[in-house]
Amino acid sequence: MKKRFLTRLLIIAPLCGFPAIAGATETDTAEEAPPIIDPYVDFRYRLELVDQDGFANDATASTLRIRAGVRTREWNGLSAHVQAEGIVHLGPEDFNDTVNGRGAFPVVADPEDLLLNQAYIRWQLPDRVDARVGRQVINIDNQRWIGSVGWRQNDQTFDAAFATAHPSPATSITYGYAWRVNRIFGPDSPQGIWRDNDIHMIRGSLDVENVGTISAYGYLLDIPDAPVNSSRTWGLRLTGQQPAGGDITLTYAAEYARQSDHAGHPRDFSLSYLLLQPGITAGPVALRLGYERLGGNGVDALQTPLATLHAFNGWSDKFLRTPPNGLRDLYADATIRPFRSGFLQNSAFRIAYHDFRSTRADMHYGREWNAQFTVPLRPGWSVAVKYADYDADRFATDTRKFWLTTQISF
Repeated sequence: MKKRFLTRLLIIAPLCGFPAIAGATETDTAEEAPPIIDPYVDFRYRLELVDQDGFANDATASTLRIRAGVRTREWNGLSAHVQAEGIVHLGPEDFNDTVNGRGAFPVVADPEDLLLNQAYIRWQLPDRVDARVGRQVINIDNQRWIGSVGWRQNDQTFDAAFATAHPSPATSITYGYAWRVNRIFGPDSPQGIWRDNDIHMIRGSLDVENVGTISAYGYLLDIPDAPVNSSRTWGLRLTGQQPAGGDITLTYAAEYARQSDHAGHPRDFSLSYLLLQPGITAGPVALRLGYERLGGNGVDALQTPLATLHAFNGWSDKFLRTPPNGLRDLYADATIRPFRSGFLQNSAFRIAYHDFRSTRADMHYGREWNAQFTVPLRPGWSVAVKYADYDADRFATDTRKFWLTTQISF
């Protein structure tokens, strides 16, 4: 199987970006028009280690993702983008990728695959309209409700029509409609594709001077393949920053939403979401404090199934699905960029602490420490090490995860 996978990868890669620019000749110069076809390739290697209570074996996942694609030059605002993606396992499969049957190991959700990751047509009217139709990545705001799950080797993509209009420099209106969700588990997984959906994404924003960006949104999810994830969510979000003298800046985010049952959801519910996140940046140091609350009634809880979930509620991924009694996450997050020059100039240390409780019955779920060090070696090249340590109290089990990631883009 792996030999067949590599053969297919070698066949498709030249078609999606390795050769010289199509249509170029020996006489082409930098002063001439941009190339009709702009190819690119991206490599990301990751070593992921998982030590999780309840499993006799630790997981060790060594994976390589190769992306190759082409973008076309604009013509009357029209362009196209096609991207292929291959994920291969290097070494023994001592982990459960969700489709390989290795249930004695903890999950590392990076199954081996070769697929068409993106293929869409785009139309742009500068500073006015940006519209796309086809298979695409969609990231809205901080990706709490809609995101591409870029952390995993396989993106979450949408077969969708998606457009943003700017009636004025300070306003935007976004509407998207998705009929298929291509999830990170890949097409070989029973949960890898959600088909025949009726998903509406609505957002409007207004930039207010000395206040920030105020946005209102609505996400209507009708997901027949997973009806318990069908819901209707309406909300408001405020983000901004204010100078406080010298090199000090105050930052803030606040958000409130209400989610209820929709379409084929089997039960009636109505639950709230709340985020409060003040912060301060002083020179190379950025600090955020946060309170995030996802309601639960003991049977159903507020869910965000299309989000980039790894970015929220701790990197150990214990709360990818909100427990029935809800979730309250009280956290502190600090980033420091200590090096002003030299090889490590743009590197960053990040550390975070989370304390998790239920919103119903006030049960203490556990606590978690996260740490990360990222070094950009040059444009398009980076190395990162990352660690998560979840200490369980009354939810899930103690878990420790370590990642080493290197990425090279051309």
